[in-house]
Amino acid sequence: MANTPNIRFKGFHDEWEQRKLGEICEVTMGQSPDGSTYSDEPSDYILVQGNADLKDGWVFPRIWTTQKTKTAQAGDLIMSVRAPAGAMGKTAYDVVLGRGVAGIKGNEFVYQTLVKFDSDGYWKKLAAGSTFESINTDTVKGATLSIPQDVEEQEKIGHYFFNLDTLILLHQRKCDEVKQLKKFMLQKMFPKSGEQVPEIRFAGFTDAWEQRKLGEVFEEYSEKNHLELSPLTIIQGVGTILREDSNRNLQYDKSSLSGYKMVRRNDFIVHLRSFEGGLEKANSDGIISPAYHTFHGIETDSRFYYPFFRSKYFIDVLLKPHVYGIRDGKSIDIDGMKTIMIPVPSYEEQKKVGGYIENLDHLITLHQHKCDQLKEVKRFMLQNMFPQKG
Repeated sequence: MANTPNIRFKGFHDEWEQRKLGEICEVTMGQSPDGSTYSDEPSDYILVQGNADLKDGWVFPRIWTTQKTKTAQAGDLIMSVRAPAGAMGKTAYDVVLGRGVAGIKGNEFVYQTLVKFDSDGYWKKLAAGSTFESINTDTVKGATLSIPQDVEEQEKIGHYFFNLDTLILLHQRKCDEVKQLKKFMLQKMFPKSGEQVPEIRFAGFTDAWEQRKLGEVFEEYSEKNHLELSPLTIIQGVGTILREDSNRNLQYDKSSLSGYKMVRRNDFIVHLRSFEGGLEKANSDGIISPAYHTFHGIETDSRFYYPFFRSKYFIDVLLKPHVYGIRDGKSIDIDGMKTIMIPVPSYEEQKKVGGYIENLDHLITLHQHKCDQLKEVKRFMLQNMFPQKG
């Protein structure tokens, strides 16, 4: 089998060569520094301790130090040689390598090759130790890499994956930023405890928010014998999906479906033992297990109430007095839950707030979906732009 990848840039045809990592890169294995001088602020060098903190492909060292032994320079590659063995990152700092970390002076091509090794489980096969896996110096230096003989091809491949990583990071950061914005706005667009108006609201709304019992705003109903509807599965933080689309191995007797409860789209669902996750929302019409309770809002916007019912304040403060039992035996007193006082702004204001939150959710989904797509592209290209390791 020729030592060439399935996909490569135009103009390159030569076979790749096999080289050992220690022959093409300087590999420095870390050790626990002794007699380090620590300070509250970053100094010349920063200690990478253990396997460091890897985030978005970068290393975030844990302790500031002025120790000047076993160092790696900004831009060097960092590999965890202890659990998790093979995890890769880069450093934006000059760092002191702690035990369990290797510093590798290499380029973007080498970095992506080692990322592929990690994703393929290559290092785990070579790691020693049953409790804490680790890779020794000779194993790291002796790892065989396939490398294009033409440096320009190396650079093109490295640049391609660098751009992919940049796009992935961009969408992940956008996703995280919108999540933070949503968290902030939810805190500001609902009144604080004991207050009647929120800190931030849309223009044209000035009336104080009412406080009414949950059971007055949401009416419980129980309708069965709806075999024309599809069975649904409830997932915390997601709502309902068709049971046939669930990856859960759920066994149920289809002859019992006549006893299942109907739920309408956008109505709320609560299980006696779902106290940790708050109420869920139906994403479509369907039927659900009779163990659930269903609630229909009167002149309400479910987009407004869903984040409220899943908020820490609702679950840990308002709902908690109506939860009884210990540990896994905890249950909700439904009648007690119906007495909880909840905010009730005008229907028009609910729709404004609910629509705003929905738009933020769409943005989060958009960026996360794009991020996942790019990760899948990268996974595919890593498998096809490098020769298969035999």
